[in-house]
Amino acid sequence: MASLAGRLSRAFFLRNTASLSRNTGPKSVNAPGPCFSRTAVSTTTGGVLPKPVKVPFGLTRMFIVVIPFLYVGNLISKHFAALLEEHEIFVPDDDDDDD
Repeated sequence: MASLAGRLSRAFFLRNTASLSRNTGPKSVNAPGPCFSRTAVSTTTGGVLPKPVKVPFGLTRMFIVVIPFLYVGNLISKHFAALLEEHEIFVPDDDDDDD
């Protein structure tokens, strides 16, 4: 699912930036492909550049990608901690409970 979401968002981003990259003013000679950062707000002649395209469902897409990876990372760390305790590589001490 994550690879599908990544491919869809990458395709959407490249499709939108490829059409916009023609209108963003002069490009660097060493820049291969579309310009991914927008640091200038005006052209060299003084004209104001158009507003950047707003990514639809940006926050929703972020949560769709972040939450499953946090969950998978949580599962991996839990199982690895259980594996370490099972093989007695790391066993937490209970000596601090004698207060």
